[in-house]
Amino acid sequence: MASITDSYANHAKKFPMKTAILTATERFTYQEWYESVCRTANWFRSFHSFNRTVAILLPNGIPFLQLFTGAAAAGWTAVPFDIKWTELEVEKRLALSKASLVITTKNRISSVKNLHSPTKVFIWDECREEIQQGPAPETMPSNGELPFYMGFTSGTTGNPKAFIRSHNSWVASFACNRVDFKMDENDHVLIPGALIHSHFLYGAISTLYLGGTVYLLEKYIPSQAMRWIDTTPITVLYVVPTMISSLFQAERTIERPLKILSSGAKWEDHSKRQVRSQFPNLTLYEFYGASELSFVTVLSDREMERKPGSVGRPCHNVKIEIRLPDSKLAKPNQTGKIYVKSKMIFSGYLEPNQNTVQAEHDWLTVHDMGYLDEEGYLYIVGREKNMILYGGINIFPEEIEKVLSLHHEVEEVAVIGANDSYWGQIVTAVVKGTATKLELQRLCKEKLASFKIPRKWVFVDEMPYTSGGKIARRQVNELVESKVNNH
Repeated sequence: MASITDSYANHAKKFPMKTAILTATERFTYQEWYESVCRTANWFRSFHSFNRTVAILLPNGIPFLQLFTGAAAAGWTAVPFDIKWTELEVEKRLALSKASLVITTKNRISSVKNLHSPTKVFIWDECREEIQQGPAPETMPSNGELPFYMGFTSGTTGNPKAFIRSHNSWVASFACNRVDFKMDENDHVLIPGALIHSHFLYGAISTLYLGGTVYLLEKYIPSQAMRWIDTTPITVLYVVPTMISSLFQAERTIERPLKILSSGAKWEDHSKRQVRSQFPNLTLYEFYGASELSFVTVLSDREMERKPGSVGRPCHNVKIEIRLPDSKLAKPNQTGKIYVKSKMIFSGYLEPNQNTVQAEHDWLTVHDMGYLDEEGYLYIVGREKNMILYGGINIFPEEIEKVLSLHHEVEEVAVIGANDSYWGQIVTAVVKGTATKLELQRLCKEKLASFKIPRKWVFVDEMPYTSGGKIARRQVNELVESKVNNH
């Protein structure tokens, strides 16, 4: 298969003056973009490094994408680093990735050099001059099996794990944009979030592969994002649900068609209604996936009302099986472990001892539990490792968290199983917000079976998080052991 940059030469010939990327301060045509990526790839090839891995420690902008794609075209692996990370976080990930180069800004150079790492550190402005002065030979397509992207996922432990993606896996994912999301070279795609997050990085790279136009915010500012939607021909918007409330606060209606691709937590229904009222010609896609799996299922807004609670049907190039503990296939509506088979699956973790997935004959599971209905729609019940064993009954905390989140004064919630000498584990809710225990108990009684109602309640001012922004369940467990609040 092709590399993630192989289509650029064709785009440069087909529509050389078409805008490839636009920011508030810069614009690249496809001819300029192709030549820039070629020069950048040639610059990377000038380094005779055994470990062809580059850490990109830059803010959102065209340079980030230029280095990422240039490294990929040269057969290197790019590792995005978050500009907000502390020195300790950068040091930990440098040691893990073993990057031979770091490219950063002038104001971050000293903090990286202070780490006493063998990694070579460059300032982007100086690299830019070298790259622009260099030759721009045509890039040779990379071997599709080569890695090109290393990302970090922290799970719930807080320790970063590095995962690897090959060119083949993302090129296969680009097919989902065409077939499942109905995207092509005519789309104008707004990327409002940080490129350090794979959802937004993928949105930009997939658009460039298809020949569309990327509109990139250098920093997420809701009013600026809405101004771009108002004043430019945006047809596609990549978001995560946490952006929605801040993005669509203004009371106005935009009649032209807009397609929204949402990743992460499920959208709340009231938020969807608000967006639909502002965009009558909206097409909304939610998808289920993982860093290790890429796209698994997709659900359009036309299906959401008919299949509430579902995460959709498998993408056109994905197969799903639900397996029981004895490895037999589950019947429709029978809960089991979700296994996935596709060409989009990741290459693996950098450190084998960090493996948290299970592979069987090209089928992979990240240990999510769920079921398929009679029409092949997937429903996620929860994570196997989060499951609470209450007196021999399996309880999935995600179901309880969903109910508690319905209360408007609950900001965040985590449900865990606290150890109990009689029951084994009892359902315990850790809540951030101003909702009272009595209000939440009433809500649970309306929505849940009695054995799923939390027996213990802990109210906190802040939740513990992993470096990836997820609630750190291990720390939540420790919190519960030291502080049980029954008021």
